[in-house]
Amino acid sequence: MSSLSIPPPLLRSSHSPSPPAAAAAKANWRKRAARVRVRAPVAALAGDGGCAGTGMEQQHLQAGSASGSPVREKPFMSNIGKSTNILWHDCPIGQPERQKLLGQKGCVIWITGLSGSGKSTVACALSRELHYRGHHTYVLDGDNLRHGLNRDLSFKAEDRTENIRRVGEVAKLFADAGTICIASLISPYRRDRDACRALLPDSRFIEVFMDLPLELCEARDPKGLYKLARTGKIKGFTGVDDPYESPVNSEALAPESVSIALAQHIVIKMEGGECPSPKAMAQQVLSYLEKNGYLQA
Repeated sequence: MSSLSIPPPLLRSSHSPSPPAAAAAKANWRKRAARVRVRAPVAALAGDGGCAGTGMEQQHLQAGSASGSPVREKPFMSNIGKSTNILWHDCPIGQPERQKLLGQKGCVIWITGLSGSGKSTVACALSRELHYRGHHTYVLDGDNLRHGLNRDLSFKAEDRTENIRRVGEVAKLFADAGTICIASLISPYRRDRDACRALLPDSRFIEVFMDLPLELCEARDPKGLYKLARTGKIKGFTGVDDPYESPVNSEALAPESVSIALAQHIVIKMEGGECPSPKAMAQQVLSYLEKNGYLQA
């Protein structure tokens, strides 16, 4: 686009143009500037790599340019849930480009288990180990999310389902951004976890089951919730008067004698009557990520 030449200021002199002539000159300059401004968006739309319109829209603009007038097809609109007349908009920078930039594969590591089983501890330990190795992570902690995003939800079954659905959608966005997202939630119902798994194609959902006995979790009782549940002050508490459904088809890190490729669960459990250290538990998951290529683009 050619640069505009700005007319010099009008000087007061005996040779200055008359007021009507000066006003006409200014008006003509404004018209030229307006024509240049109008052409700028059109040039941007036709350029490569812009986000000004969908690929389909750009193709029809180009096809119509031969006849001198752009032709715009009506975009395909969707109705999803209670949202109507919505349109998915793609940009030229996608997950592959973001993963290449970060040097890793975006995925969701979903840590599930009873209250007190150490989910948050393992999530933070894993995030720290990955961070030290130069990988980008983010932890979605169940309690933290209930301070904001999910503060309008209770612990009734239907609200728990909505809680997991929201976290699954957020985790999906992090994975699409190329981030290793670590979600730490009780998530007691198998169908809700499976629904989150279905959001992520190509094995990007990695389920980690904290398979520690209820007795150990209740003995820890870091929040004092088991005591409240046993005395009836809390209703619907997982493991006491509400069920926990263990994973059956999750990715796996079984005992050392079982190969990663053949294993069926990433299970963290007690060894010799002792609970592994947070670093050792994080290492189990880290080994899975390394052997399955998640730590490279």
